[in-house]
Amino acid sequence: MRVHPRPILPILAGAALIVVMCLAGCSKAPETVVPERPAIVSQPVRASDHAPTYFSGEIRARHESQLAFRVGGKIERRLVDVGARVDAGDVLVTLDPADFRLQLAAAEAAVASATADTGLARSERDRYATLLERKLISQSQFDAQDTGLAAAEARLAQARAQLDVARNQVQYARLVADRAGVLTSIQAETGQVVAPGQVVAVLAEDGEREVVIALPEAGVDRYPVGTAARVALWSDPGRVLNGTLREVAPDADSASRTWRARVTLQDDDGSVNLGQTARVRFDTGRQDGTPHWALPLAALHVKDAEPAVWVLDPATRAVGLRPVEVGAYREDSVEVTGVSENDWVVVAGVHKLAEGQVVRPIDRDNRPVGF
Repeated sequence: MRVHPRPILPILAGAALIVVMCLAGCSKAPETVVPERPAIVSQPVRASDHAPTYFSGEIRARHESQLAFRVGGKIERRLVDVGARVDAGDVLVTLDPADFRLQLAAAEAAVASATADTGLARSERDRYATLLERKLISQSQFDAQDTGLAAAEARLAQARAQLDVARNQVQYARLVADRAGVLTSIQAETGQVVAPGQVVAVLAEDGEREVVIALPEAGVDRYPVGTAARVALWSDPGRVLNGTLREVAPDADSASRTWRARVTLQDDDGSVNLGQTARVRFDTGRQDGTPHWALPLAALHVKDAEPAVWVLDPATRAVGLRPVEVGAYREDSVEVTGVSENDWVVVAGVHKLAEGQVVRPIDRDNRPVGF
């Protein structure tokens, strides 16, 4: 029997394929080259120590009253809407008076009963006085009747006082405007049950108007009470009003970390409307001598809920967050401390950067920046 040899070429080809696959599996994957992200950078510019500072605010009334019922009950009618102009004495909201009328009737009945008891006690005392003159009763018996009359008179006075309270409560069921003004808020509706002292409406009184602004932490000491200001309405920028800083809050707002301040308008002719947006200008210089640097608004970032900026290291071209203190805001820039004129700050795309990231610095004309 003759044995035919097996073909060797296919076997060699298969072995070669296996070797190639093994080598491919053992070799390292090629490293992916991450392109450097371009970043627009610029150096801070020294802000003028005597440059005016601007703050945006809202026109508010000097006096705002939170109106509430002095008694609790169910609202029967609401006679006004938000924005309504009211005069002193106008009825705004009324409560269901049924229970108050019942209390009034009970108080009137108590006064009538106390009046009858007082009359009886007085007649008894007078009768006992006649008997005492005739020596028919003892002094102690007369004193008891006299004391009873005094007690009856006291109960009558108490009943009359309770009657006055009941009458007042009937009046308290009507919420009345104590001054002329405009209703800026209504916080209750018909059918709602309200408690005594619960705010139902807010009344902005006629008269002085103010601008409410927020002063930054870094510069709050630059604005003492009495500082002169210039106020321009955004709806009428050509009209400028004189103002005076009347009030600065003693502590910062827990959320914004700014100080609430109020600027009184001195030459308002009554044409300024509540809720209008205004821009307040202060022409004050810095008192601490600390240099402030102007940066574009887009350069501001946040680190641990505090303001920060991305600063570029010229040697490694890596960026890092640096905390700063914010001063005055301007139309397209912000004043900060914590940087210097030699720093390179990223001024665009700050939300897409990471700590230590290497970037390709360019200017606003997309030209490479050399150090």
